[in-house]
Amino acid sequence: MSAARPLPEHDASRESLATRLAESGRLPDPLLRLGIRRQCAQRLKEERRGGPEAVRQRQQALLDALRLDAIAVETQAANRQHYELPPEFFRLCLGKHLKYSSCLWDEHTTELTQAEEKMLRLYGERADLANASRILELGCGWGSLTLWMAERYPKTMITAVSNSRPQKEFIEARCRERAIFNVEVITCDVNTLQLPQGMFDRVVSIEMFEHMRNYQTLMGRVAGWLKPGGKLFVHIFCHRELAYLFQTEGEDNWMGRHFFTGGLMPAADTLLQFQEALTLEERWLLPGTHYEKTANAWLANQDAHRDQIMGLMRQTYGVAEAARWYQRWRMFWMACAELFGYAGGSEWMVGHYRFRKPA
Repeated sequence: MSAARPLPEHDASRESLATRLAESGRLPDPLLRLGIRRQCAQRLKEERRGGPEAVRQRQQALLDALRLDAIAVETQAANRQHYELPPEFFRLCLGKHLKYSSCLWDEHTTELTQAEEKMLRLYGERADLANASRILELGCGWGSLTLWMAERYPKTMITAVSNSRPQKEFIEARCRERAIFNVEVITCDVNTLQLPQGMFDRVVSIEMFEHMRNYQTLMGRVAGWLKPGGKLFVHIFCHRELAYLFQTEGEDNWMGRHFFTGGLMPAADTLLQFQEALTLEERWLLPGTHYEKTANAWLANQDAHRDQIMGLMRQTYGVAEAARWYQRWRMFWMACAELFGYAGGSEWMVGHYRFRKPA
């Protein structure tokens, strides 16, 4: 067994007593879910305090601040918290395509891999990928969309960008196994990503923009990489009306501290405020219940492979912290499920956007 990777020391004093009990695994899941729903209600109360005009002013102040920020912040924290875990963990928890983002469920969907495939097909339609000769994917994860596009459009050249070297190595290995020759994977922080101007027909990004801050600069760069008339397709999670940053300090900011440092919850219309270089063609909103079902499926898979995953936790976090981190990942899946399932999926949801560069 390899040595555990260095991670920040756990500071129990930063967590509330309830959180420490939850992380110990001694509280039943229904009680944890009830607590998460109460936190969701508290978040809405806090973000809506002061009435509509106060909310408008805070939202505008956040948009103004985003225009002055770096494209992305805390990029190494994001790697440490998610993307540097062994691929085997995600093989065990996710579906066959290793899609680490919301999937698409309907009354005919019975299992996770089906839901993955339905969402991937929807991307192909909404991003208009069939007519592209060169596609850039920003934030390719474990390659779910990259590999799907490569096999579906074998004459299309695909450039995939990740800030994680293990993800690059994983995707390249899958390409060799499947005799896929139309994929190039680049490891790079999006802050410093340099690509030829006017090179791509399409740019696609799945749940990466939530890790971004300066959308004006980012979308300006994307416009430069696109050919005239080229299109950007974005999938994000969002709140229907409120945008807010994930904080790391304080007892109530468990998610920001352990899983989403530097992250942003966009509002459904946040990206619409940054159309200087690209113009919105169409927007679609999907109820959060799609993400709720996805996260619950991830949790069920983790529980079904407990012994194997505990071994991975010991390998990654060390023997002393393995049980705590096993439970933290369970809590993360539950938090996602309850957030997006809140109020029947009508508060937090999934947004799809297609922008176009002028011809």
